[in-house]
Formats: sequence, structure tokens, C-alpha cells
Amino acid sequence: MQGLFFKIAVGLWAVWLVSWHIAALWRSKPTVKAPRREYRLHFAVIALGFFLLFNAIPRLFRPSLWPVTPPLGWSMEALTLAGILFAWWARIHLGKLWSGGIERMAEHRVVDSGPYALVRHPIYTGLIAAALAMAVIRATPWALIGAALFALGFALKARVEERFLEGELGGYEQYRARVPMLVPFTRRSR
Repeated sequence: MQGLFFKIAVGLWAVWLVSWHIAALWRSKPTVKAPRREYRLHFAVIALGFFLLFNAIPRLFRPSLWPVTPPLGWSMEALTLAGILFAWWARIHLGKLWSGGIERMAEHRVVDSGPYALVRHPIYTGLIAAALAMAVIRATPWALIGAALFALGFALKARVEERFLEGELGGYEQYRARVPMLVPFTRRSR
């Protein structure tokens, strides 16, 4: 059963990845970019986490920590889908202001409605939730380490992004003071 849940989750991730890259064509041109060196390490941490999450390690080195029963598997599939849909909601809500890097677009403004009223980085929140669900489905130490690295990489990138946006956009500090960074319904996190 665990293999079926893994295949379904991989399918969800694959659909997200392909559609996300296609949608990247629909965005404005950046006017100011943060230097890539400021977040290159964060990208490497995210990529390593993703690699470990999908257990690209020989079976000998990936013992199963718990059985993935149908109730657990289906609930994690639902969390994977919910996380991806939350990320897509945020991406669509941003429209042409979205960027995969850390950039300010022409006519950029603080977006504080929709999913951005719940967390400052809803795309990262959704992807982290989907990664955690995937780690539970994989049920291996490598997948758990991968999910932790994935989350850490996005949290670090969010901090760099926030420093950049505070310097580029008026009103970002006030937004930051009222809305939590990654976890909805918590006190704000700086």
C-alpha cells in the first residue's frame, strides 16, 4: 500500500512541477533583483531536501520507521494536495507579481489579501506542508531529514526575501508585524 501512496504523491508533485514551470512564463519583468549569492545556499538546501525526501538512496539505507496504513496514507495524500493547492492559490493571487527569485517587479506592492492574509509566504507554507506529508508517506529517516532541509531552505529564503522587500516596498514592515511568516494562525514570526 505504501508504494501506491508514494506513486500518487509523486504524481501530484510532478503535476505541480510541470504546471509551475509553465506558469512561470506568466509574470512581469523584474526591475530590481537581489543578488543570487544571497540565496544560492538556500536553494541548495531545498534541492538536497527534495532529493532526500524522494529517497534517492538505496533501499539498504532506508529502513521504514512506521507502517503507512490506508487512513494515514490517504490523509497524507490529502495534505499533499492541500499544500499544493494552497501554493497555487498564492501563485494565482500574486498574478504577474510572482517571481521564483527574489525580485521586485514593476508596479510591485504589498499583497496582503487571499492567502497572504494568513501567512507572508503561502507558497512556501503549502510546499512545506506537502513535503512533510511526503516524508510521512516515505516513513524513512532520509525522508524526514529531507523534509526538514526543505523547510529550512524555504525559511531561510523567506528571511532573505523579507529583508529585500523591506528595503524595496513601503508598508512591508507593517504587513510583517501583523501576519505570521509561515504558520497560519500563530503569532507573527520575525
